[in-house]
Amino acid sequence: MTEGRKSRSTEAFFGRRRGKTIRPQQAQALADGLARYRLDLDRAAPTDIRMLFAAEVADVRLEIGFGGGEHLRHEAAGHPGTGFIGVEPFVNSMAKMMASLADAPLDNLCVYDNDATQLLDWLPDASLSGIDLLYPDPWPKKKHWKRRFVSPVNLDRFARVLKAGGTFRFASDIDTYVNWTLLHCAAHGDFAWEAAQADDWRKAYPGWPGTRYESKALREERAPAYLTFRRT
Repeated sequence: MTEGRKSRSTEAFFGRRRGKTIRPQQAQALADGLARYRLDLDRAAPTDIRMLFAAEVADVRLEIGFGGGEHLRHEAAGHPGTGFIGVEPFVNSMAKMMASLADAPLDNLCVYDNDATQLLDWLPDASLSGIDLLYPDPWPKKKHWKRRFVSPVNLDRFARVLKAGGTFRFASDIDTYVNWTLLHCAAHGDFAWEAAQADDWRKAYPGWPGTRYESKALREERAPAYLTFRRT
């Protein structure tokens, strides 16, 4: 992949990289945290990615766009025998996450602060037990639909890195993006939707801690959907 293509890919899936100027204390936490938790994609990925973690883990999950980190921290703290990789390109969100980890470190966590497609292309085949894409930017205007992360090429990436039986979980409060994801996964062929009845996608995932995006959706009376697809 050329450098130009990498740049366009990065611009396609997320917007701005920075918000308000972060405070010096946050900046220090960000620098210290990335030095400890950030994956170096300039190095070849290990054949067994469980070796990426300071803790001994049995399997590895990925969360793309973890935002404030509420769900990722909750999952990593509650499942110490599982390794978690979190991707978040927005600097302010990553700074918030690193500040929280300074107070409560997690040895079963790694992060990446750039385009998730770069990480997906770096990972070995069949190396993940699950991928979470929770409340991603819906890019609601039709002219921006190409910027949605769920796409045939990214589902190809998911299918390559997921183990057989692994899960892809997608949550959103935007009906059009929920329908978009259902249609794309059905058309792809490597993903089977697990819902048998409506309550299967209306109920949050087991142990779900909630996120600030979900809280906003509920305040604005938008009903979230929680989809689970299994890698066939």
